[in-house]
Amino acid sequence: MTQTIKLISPVNGEVYAERPVLSAIEAQDAVARARAAQSEWAARPLAERIGLVQAGIETLNRMKADIVQELAGQIGRPIRYGGEFGGVNERADYMASIAEDTLAPTVVEESDRFRREIRREPVGVVFVIAPWNYPFLTALNTIVPALIAGNTVILKHASQTLLAGERIAEAMAQVGIPEGVFQNVVLDHDTTEELIASRSFGFVNFTGSVKGGQAIERAAAGTFTATGLELGGKDPGYVRADADLDAAVDGLMDGAMFNSGQCCCGIERIYVHETLYDAFVEKAVTWVKAQRLGNPFDPETTMGPMAHRRFAEVVRSQIADAIADGAIPLIDPEAFPADDGGAYLAPQILVNVHHDMRVMREESFGPVVGIMPVSGDDEAIALMNDCDYGLTASIWTADPEAASEIGARLETGTVFMNRCDYLDPALCWTGCKDTGRGAALSALGYLSVTRPKSYHLKKVTT
Repeated sequence: MTQTIKLISPVNGEVYAERPVLSAIEAQDAVARARAAQSEWAARPLAERIGLVQAGIETLNRMKADIVQELAGQIGRPIRYGGEFGGVNERADYMASIAEDTLAPTVVEESDRFRREIRREPVGVVFVIAPWNYPFLTALNTIVPALIAGNTVILKHASQTLLAGERIAEAMAQVGIPEGVFQNVVLDHDTTEELIASRSFGFVNFTGSVKGGQAIERAAAGTFTATGLELGGKDPGYVRADADLDAAVDGLMDGAMFNSGQCCCGIERIYVHETLYDAFVEKAVTWVKAQRLGNPFDPETTMGPMAHRRFAEVVRSQIADAIADGAIPLIDPEAFPADDGGAYLAPQILVNVHHDMRVMREESFGPVVGIMPVSGDDEAIALMNDCDYGLTASIWTADPEAASEIGARLETGTVFMNRCDYLDPALCWTGCKDTGRGAALSALGYLSVTRPKSYHLKKVTT
């Protein structure tokens, strides 16, 4: 009997989609097709590859109306937010715009005696294992530069967003990207790990949990396969005494609650200078109470369910443990009657928290945030660094020099000032500690999907 993966909608707990899983032989055949197609794809002019990829993104945009509905059904994101197309287009356009310069040879010498240069070669087949929370943005971060650089791509999407991978494949096929150059596959964990262990890929990009990243590393051990791993975060925000209070509340609370808190770089801890603490907390509570939890297909809904009941159970457990340890909840769940004890979870603000609590140390990935007062920069920096993760940190201040100095002392991948929860495609997306390793976006994103190849050409002279 063929194994299948069922996508359970958080909206109603019913099966939204079901797809058969590829057997080991079928998966190996997909890799073989990708390898066979790669050299011809790489031989195409760069401008042609760029044009086809951009056409694929344009075609994906024309599917927006259906995709927005599908995202609501798959992960519970409210339709009012219109999908992920702003970020998709910004990132794809930028990566296309820098491709020619970034992939151009670095010429060391061009003389009558020598030509010496370093070229960037595609790594071959790129394997993208994408997460469900931003199923188009996260996948295309790697897909776009990988295809432009001359690689073929195999995409394995999360079981919660099976339709996202199908939409990307449909768009690429419609614009004439050859068969085998881009493939969307449905795999189980065992087959995924077997493919990696058998050196099927030149590069593996994984976005997901620390546990998942560890499994990828174990599978790749000894193969010398390059990996890019973004494995989560517990991102902090710091509000200095000179911050614009209203802007800080609006920015940080949106960073904490958007997408029901299910953002890779969402805000999960907030440290506020003691002179602003009471006012910040009061305004934050008002901000949260204005949200509307409910059916994501309702245009008035600002917060839908979490993507799966089990994700909400983790957050409920963290909140309960914190309250038992002395934390004070400031939001009455009864103010959000849609909270059903399942995937629909009321947002929460906790005060009187400390770093011995799970909710201040473990990734929550849900609509909860703890807020602590601090005496100044030194205490804030120590608390922000007191974490196993290092993805982003957000500093709210009127002083750019202070923000830069604080940022230099933070163990993180990105430092924001007066904003958060955003990926600038011109800047490297990276992390440290248990957040993982690797680089996406920016010119460095092309380095992940290519390898250097040196040419030392001595010219014949008479």
